[in-house]
Amino acid sequence: MRPTKTKIKELRKAAKVSQEELALAVGVTRQTIISLENEKYTASLILAYKIARYFNQSIEEVFDFTDLEEL
Repeated sequence: MRPTKTKIKELRKAAKVSQEELALAVGVTRQTIISLENEKYTASLILAYKIARYFNQSIEEVFDFTDLEEL
């Protein structure tokens, strides 16, 4: 299964938040945020929820699940 596409990088830049700040806020490492932004890692449901809540968005607004709908 391929990693999920996200809008994390765009949301983070619009909010003027560093990768480190976001990582600390959601309880992961900066490397995890980098991997999510580069689509090399798929977030767990809990992490996806935390990231979406951080940006005041729904999970579906932050993560693109269209590839999963084809399964």
